[in-house]
Amino acid sequence: MNVTLLTHTPDVEKTIALAAKLCYSDSNIGALEERLGNESQDKFIKKILDLGHLSVLEHASFTFGIEGISRATSHQLVRHRLASYSQQSQRYVKMQEDAEFVVPPSVLAKPEIEKKFREAARLSYKVYEELTKAGVPKEDARYLLPNAAETKIIMTMNARELLHFFELRCCERAQWEIREMATIMVKLVKKVATSIFDDAGPGCVSGPCLEGDMTCGKPKEIRKKFREL
Repeated sequence: MNVTLLTHTPDVEKTIALAAKLCYSDSNIGALEERLGNESQDKFIKKILDLGHLSVLEHASFTFGIEGISRATSHQLVRHRLASYSQQSQRYVKMQEDAEFVVPPSVLAKPEIEKKFREAARLSYKVYEELTKAGVPKEDARYLLPNAAETKIIMTMNARELLHFFELRCCERAQWEIREMATIMVKLVKKVATSIFDDAGPGCVSGPCLEGDMTCGKPKEIRKKFREL
């Protein structure tokens, strides 16, 4: 899996702080912008987050390049509708017989099962190749390809939706692959917008566990993990 932060709104924290200031001020935007330089944006943004004034976070967007995830995970990812996606198409891009696929850790832990898993995945690609050579359109031959098939996707989300995405997908109850991806994304955005994402992660990082009886029972360990990213 390879996740990179391709681009983001310039001066992210300044943009957020300016939008929030405007909501509570009778000054013009130019005057507010000048005033921002003399104040602690970090402290102000944290105050805004504590107040729950999250709409201002929608002015900042982040674009990620994601490679080497499975189709099983990309199907989960695109359920987050407040985002934009561009994914490598199996309809137009021909998959190669030696194409990569994702093997879950639970399968890797059992060598004999792993061997059968790889053989089955390879067979699906082999038959896919035979179908395309026989003239079956790629869009039809792809029906054979497994959920394990690797894919590439570019995703853009605003900061508010990212916080919500992290709350759900960084949780220990999230599926392992999307959880791994989301955790990498948290680490990347913390570097460019610390005040916004300081407490980013599953719900238990900034408050009580939201999973009720389904809790993993490790809130202290999880908080420590994400605050040290």
